[in-house]
Amino acid sequence: MQDIEASENSQGAAVAVIEVNDLYKIYKVGTTKVHALNGVSFKVYEGEFCAIVGTSGSGKSTLLNMLAGLEKPSKGEIVIAGNHIEKMKESDLVRFRQKNVGFIFQSFNLLGTMNALENVALPLSFRGMPKEQRLRRAMKMLKLVGLKQHAKHKPNQMSGGQQQRVGMARALVVNPKIMFADEPTGNLDSKTSREMMALMRYVVNEHKKTLVMVTHDDNLAAVADKVIRIVDGKIISIEDRKKNALEDKEHEEILYK
Repeated sequence: MQDIEASENSQGAAVAVIEVNDLYKIYKVGTTKVHALNGVSFKVYEGEFCAIVGTSGSGKSTLLNMLAGLEKPSKGEIVIAGNHIEKMKESDLVRFRQKNVGFIFQSFNLLGTMNALENVALPLSFRGMPKEQRLRRAMKMLKLVGLKQHAKHKPNQMSGGQQQRVGMARALVVNPKIMFADEPTGNLDSKTSREMMALMRYVVNEHKKTLVMVTHDDNLAAVADKVIRIVDGKIISIEDRKKNALEDKEHEEILYK
């Protein structure tokens, strides 16, 4: 993986920051074996917005958990930023996630006792960053997602869309190599969902972030550069939409009109 990255960099080509090879996850239910993932292989490149699409029970959430190191595979390789995370101990995985990964959750996962600024700054406290520096960086992220004026508001004083933007700012504040989003618009109405997708598209384009999103909604997946469709634990198609996604300026206009 390291050699591949070096050669691709020297040629100015895209770098594969996620590489999944022949991935399996098998659960035992009584005497029956259930294949949640059944031989999955794909790559996600640096600065790419990848959507993993499937219905409930398709294996998409299991796959996201594997990529984030939250579950161990039964078989196969997961190489992220040159690291075989399937071989890592839990303590190493925790440090790896803190350094390299940002999460956007469907249920927002904000702390009700903290305001928006404090919620965004929280991950930086685990890095030992001084409070003044944490808050300054957190405010910068809130400004990026259009919520500077809501910095002192607590979650119960904000709409679902605003809470999700705080969640995105919190994911971005650690400057992650990769962002994972688990059904990020699942608790939002259709208009707010479009605005959230516009923001995600903007962040990928302007800040060169790699983003992997799990969704059941084809309309949301349409803004991604790459769409991976999964059924019964198997990938049935991988669609490269990069040209369409980059040409479609409508998504940014929704957010900034």
